[in-house]
Parts: sequence; C-alpha cells; structure tokens
Amino acid sequence: MRITPLLALLGACVLSAAARRPPNIVLLYADDIGWGDLGCYGAKVIPTPNLDRLAAQGTRFTDGYCVAATCTPSRYSLLTGEYAWRRKGTGVLPGDATMIIRPGRPTLASSLAQLGYATGVVGKWHLGLGSGAVDWNKQIDPSPNQIGFSYSFIMAATGDRVPTVFVEDGRVVGLDPKDPIEVNYRNKPYPGDPDLTLPAERAKLKMDWSHGHNMALVNGVGRIGWMKGGKAALWNDETMGDTFCDKACGFIAANKHKPFFLYYASHECHVPRVPNPRFLGKTPLGPRGDAVVAFDEQCGRILAELDKHGLAEDTLVIYSSDNGPVLDDGYKDRAVELNAQAGHFAAGPFHGGKYSILEGGTRVGLIARWPGRTPAGMVSAAMVSQVDFPATLTKLAGGDPADFLKVDGVDVSAAFLGGAGRDHVISSTQSLQLSYRDARWKFIPGIGHRRAKTPTVVDRTEQNDEIENLDAANDRLFDLQADPGERKNVIAEHPDVAARLKGLLDAQKAKGVNQPLPK
Repeated sequence: MRITPLLALLGACVLSAAARRPPNIVLLYADDIGWGDLGCYGAKVIPTPNLDRLAAQGTRFTDGYCVAATCTPSRYSLLTGEYAWRRKGTGVLPGDATMIIRPGRPTLASSLAQLGYATGVVGKWHLGLGSGAVDWNKQIDPSPNQIGFSYSFIMAATGDRVPTVFVEDGRVVGLDPKDPIEVNYRNKPYPGDPDLTLPAERAKLKMDWSHGHNMALVNGVGRIGWMKGGKAALWNDETMGDTFCDKACGFIAANKHKPFFLYYASHECHVPRVPNPRFLGKTPLGPRGDAVVAFDEQCGRILAELDKHGLAEDTLVIYSSDNGPVLDDGYKDRAVELNAQAGHFAAGPFHGGKYSILEGGTRVGLIARWPGRTPAGMVSAAMVSQVDFPATLTKLAGGDPADFLKVDGVDVSAAFLGGAGRDHVISSTQSLQLSYRDARWKFIPGIGHRRAKTPTVVDRTEQNDEIENLDAANDRLFDLQADPGERKNVIAEHPDVAARLKGLLDAQKAKGVNQPLPK
C-alpha cells in the first residue's frame, strides 16, 4: 500500500502525541519489608516471583532509602518532599491523629493531579485524618481527597491500632448508623472490654502480644487504643490484602484511558501478621515470611491488571518500603526464632532495622520499571531517597518540580533512566537521631548517652547490640564501601572526614524546624 505524504504526516502526529503522553505511575509501597526480604535482593526462603520479575524487567537499586526508620515520617516525606524531622508532630501517630499534611500545600498527588492525572491511594495511610477530634460517623474532612487524591480507600493508621475500619473517600465503609464508632487513646477501656493483661484473657487470643497491643480486642487480636461500636464495619485481617488489591485493580480499570497515579500502600508485613490462610506455610518463617509472599502476590495482581489493559508499556512502576524490617514488633508470631533457624537476614547485609539509625533502618529495596526508559536488568548504585519522589515523578510526568526543590527534594529522574542519583542521604529515627551519608562515608552524631536496649530492632547478629546500643553515645563514622554492615567505627582514623560530614549535617539542621513553607 502506498503511503501518501498526508498519511505520513498524520502518522507522525499520532506518534508524537503518543510520545508526549505522560506515563502512568504505580507506586508499590511495602510496610516493614527489609532490603533482604525479596529474592532479587538475595532472599532464599521467601519466594517473590512477581517483584523478582519486575527487577529483571527494570532497574534494581542497591542504595535506595526511605527517609526515616519508622512509617509515618517516611510517608510524610514521600508525599511532601520535606524531611519529616523538620516538621514537629510527624512521628508515629495514634489512630485518631489529626492529618499532618494540611490542605493547600503541594504534594506528589496534587502535583500530578494538576497535570491531569487521576490520583488514587489504596491501603495504609497513617498520616492522620480530620482537623480536630475525628467523628468517625460523619464525613471526615480533610482526608487524602483534600491533598490531591481523587480517590482514597484506606485504613486510618495501622492494623494494630484502632479504629479497625476502612475509610473510602472520607467515609467509614459499611458503618451502621445505629452502632456509632467511638475511639480513644487515653487508656480508658469501654464497659465490657476484656483485660488482655490477664493470663486467662491472653489464653483466648488468636495471637498473643509480647509488648503493648493489649487494649481493644478485635477479631481475636489485641490492638493499641480503645474502640467501641462499628461492628458491621470492622475489617477482616485475613482478607484485608485482597480487599486493598481489589480496590487498586479497580482504580486502574476505571482510569485506563487517562494518565493515573496509584499509590498502593500495602499493610504487609506490619503487625499483626494475619495473612490469608492460602499463604500459610509458604515460607519456613511463619506469619512474617508468609506476609511477604502475600504482598508479592498483590504486586503480581496489579502488574497483571496493567497487562490486561495494555498499559504496561506506558507505566512507570516503582517498588519500595517505608522502613527497614522488624521481627518482634509486639506480637508472639515466632519471627525471631524462625528467622534464626532459617538463616534469613531481613535487612540483607546491613545491621539494624526498623527504629534504627544504622543502614538496615532506612536502606530499603527500590525497583523501577518503565519499558524503554529504565534499563532492563540493570543493578544501579545510584543513591535515591523517597524524599525525592515528588520532584522526580513530577519531572518525569512533564511538570515543574520547583515546589519540591525548594524544600528537601532532589530531581533524580536521571537515576530512573540509568544515570546518577543524589550525592548524599540524610536518615532519621523516631527519636530524631540523624545520620549523613555520602558516596562512601556515613556519619552518625552521638546522642550523649547509652541507648536502652530494645527488643524490636531486627539484626543479623547479637553483636549489633554493642554497635547500636553501647556506642550510640559517641559520634560514629563508617566506611560503607569497606564495611556496609557498620561494624567498625573509624572516626579515630578519619577525623577530617567526620568533621566534614558533621558540618554538612549541621548546615541542613540550621535550615530549621517548622519553618514556613515556600510560596
């Protein structure tokens, strides 16, 4: 068939328009899943075929970081481009907290919405809701829908905190008006609540608690905080992952004809780990390992949904996690014992985990797949922090990242295309301990006293108690090239390096806390 000049011109225009279409963006965000929990990062006893396939088809980063070693601050920074330690009130929140991202400030979601994206968040929120005392029986405002998301289906906080209900577009799902919800975090049980600290009551639990988690009783599991009412709206822990994944796939199907951003914030493998029975025994690690398999299946379903609608080629898919791993985080699910028996190191080669300033606390898995743009099968050592996501994804979507570059974000779009990343990473903990890392070195200021031993930090060896707790009083410097496990403090050998990094960190701290946001 002969192609006329007019047809050729029209074809070129069509191709040009297609080339200009911004990518769909899907962020697969794990909860408490460590650097070493995926097969593509070296896990031997946890099958993760879907995320392994994503890594094979895209770029796997070895130096990807969340911002903090706990969830709320990492999620805050991921959406705002601002270090959470700069903003008071961004620590781990109770389930009835006021929303800490105020409407009107730029967020990743609002930036993409301004570019014409449909924007959805499904899963764990944990950034607060409402502007005061939340009335769970009415429309909740603000919710994610007021900071840039056109659709939201979330849990307010975490699975171990009340209220244990889903909230869709600001409304509790399935609530019976005749059974209103009340929530309190004032250590005041409601009449009829069992005392889960008593041996007789603990014996009845579906999953016993190891510390905390002994207040409200929901689905046979103790939670943090007290809750009354809302029985028809209570979630089912075993089907929660399926429910979230159904909503995510539905969002993709409903918005397949326009660019969309899906922030899929799974609850796997945060405590309480109660995966669907079909996952039980998939690993020798008990509920924690089985929950990672459940998350991988959810990712597989979402990737399959993209394939079903012919969207994979036009979609940037990113995997990461909100902080490093934790084994015992308040429930007796044998994670510590079973991981030791299987020789599984959830933080990979690193020491520390959730709550820790060591690498295992904030260095997390990061995978990016954008066919034809991210190099397939590449393993990249580019440093990328989640605080960069608003600026970077806005840039890749064709927008102006200036609002986020004025805060703490860096445009690392080159890293997602096979190039370099940022030149330093600042990490933080719940207690606002900071660290500063460049390409080789990592500096951790001392806290002035010995840290109390905690049972929640996951680690490779008992030796880390000495590294994490006993040495925390002193300034520390690690050579990450020679010592990625942060076993040897070399500050005495390299005082000049420590002084340089301390100066850079102090300069960042001098920019202040709770400063007015840039206009």
